[in-house]
Amino acid sequence: MSRRTPRFSAHYGWTIVLAGYLTLFACLGLARFAYGMLLPGMRADLGFGYDRMGLISTGNFVGYLVSVALVPRLLHQFRPRITITAGLALIAACMLAVGASRDFAVILCLYALVGFGSGLANIPAMVLVSHWFRRSHRGRAAGLMIAGNGSAIILTGFLVPLLNRAFGAAGWRVGWLVLGGIAALIALLAAWLLRNTPSELGLEPVGRPEPAGAGRPAAEKAGGGLLLLKLGGLYLVFGATYMVYGTFIVSSMVEEYGLSETKAGFFWSWVGLLSIFSGILFGVLSDRIGRRAGLAAVFLVQSCAYLLAGSGLGTPALFLSVLLYGLAAFAIPTIMAAAVGDYFGLQRAAKVFSLVTFFFAAGQTVGPGSAGVLADHLGSFAPAYLASAGLTGLAMVLCRLLPAARKTVG
Repeated sequence: MSRRTPRFSAHYGWTIVLAGYLTLFACLGLARFAYGMLLPGMRADLGFGYDRMGLISTGNFVGYLVSVALVPRLLHQFRPRITITAGLALIAACMLAVGASRDFAVILCLYALVGFGSGLANIPAMVLVSHWFRRSHRGRAAGLMIAGNGSAIILTGFLVPLLNRAFGAAGWRVGWLVLGGIAALIALLAAWLLRNTPSELGLEPVGRPEPAGAGRPAAEKAGGGLLLLKLGGLYLVFGATYMVYGTFIVSSMVEEYGLSETKAGFFWSWVGLLSIFSGILFGVLSDRIGRRAGLAAVFLVQSCAYLLAGSGLGTPALFLSVLLYGLAAFAIPTIMAAAVGDYFGLQRAAKVFSLVTFFFAAGQTVGPGSAGVLADHLGSFAPAYLASAGLTGLAMVLCRLLPAARKTVG
């Protein structure tokens, strides 16, 4: 892979943020969150029930779960740049193949491979935050990267209904092909822009150096294994709940609230717009008030969003739910990426982030499939949304068990 480095006037760490933004735009924003917009058209054309559509989503998370287990070894052997590029290339190839498939088993396997590629791209991208940014800037850097998810949601919220109107029953197929092409282009850009560490370019990380004696990781003080389990448990709850909403809320709007696909896409685009700022907002907030308080604040907002979605109070409550979900959509991964660096230190960041992401992927694997089966039996997604609210409410309380890491102001 070429060693030639593009030249920009700002610290190259911000170029890494741009590359991370594009990576997450493709590996999560397109590869995962577009599924919710494409689901109604796929379901209608292929004749699948919600149970099968939920299982396809679950297959994606199983693939992600497998990749999480392998990423630490792959990172050690190939480093982030190659691992991320390979993941994005796999995503692009499999998304293109989904657009040409009709068989349930084939689509399930292809979307599981998309999930595998997402793990290969996402985890190393977030680990780069700890390498390129010191504690004072990690929250905002991670937040800017994760804004790529929201940008992709905005794109799919407007693009997919347009394609469905233009191509009718084949609109979902064209959607997969277009989004797969975009992912392929981003794979090329990532290969060009990414660098593994600041030392490759003779640079120091962005941010203020730590005062002498302040760099001892909190994990050494609080018991590393127990702290990892606490973070993993919180991430599991997030994974199990946010993708129930992200997978099925558009279907709820169309089939339970009677909204047109265009209006549902407009609502979903609001999720994308607000989620662009969610990581930045809560990332900077956690830089100031601490990771523990920041996580609790996000879980509070998410609990309100899920309660409103399951309340049956009509379209105004649904729209408020969408706004709250978008506001907090990607804040947990932002804070979690920064917290791992804070609590465990730079040398352990990659391994620990992979381990806590394993919990996250396990939650994602269980959530959508369970919600799809529940909706088929009860005829509504409201019980799944209310159960999600209960879990995030519990997580908000459990945040108190995390150590109060040193706050950074400035």
